[in-house]
Amino acid sequence: MAVTEKSVMDALKTVKDPELNINLVVLGLVYDVDVQESHVDARISLTSPMCPVAEQIVQMAEDAILGVEGVETAKVQLTFDPPWTPERISPLIRSSLGI
Repeated sequence: MAVTEKSVMDALKTVKDPELNINLVVLGLVYDVDVQESHVDARISLTSPMCPVAEQIVQMAEDAILGVEGVETAKVQLTFDPPWTPERISPLIRSSLGI
C-alpha cells in the first residue's frame, strides 16, 4: 500500500499537545509532510518554543508516522519559522476554545 500524505496526517491526529489536549493537526502545528515512497519527512511546531516536552512530542509524532502502513523510516523536524499562532487553528475550534 502506498503511503499518502493523508495517511500520515491521520496518524499525526493521534498526537496531542499535552497542555491543550488537542491534536497537532487541528492545532495547525503540522507545517509540512513530504512522502518519498516509504520515507516521510515532517516539519512540526509547538505552541511555545519553551515547551518542556518538546522532545517527547517530536518522538510521539515520529512514532505515529512509523505506525502508518508502508512507512519504513521517518524524520520529524521541529521548527519555529514561522512562529505558531492561534490563527493556525481552525476557526470552529478557536471559537470553542474561546480564542
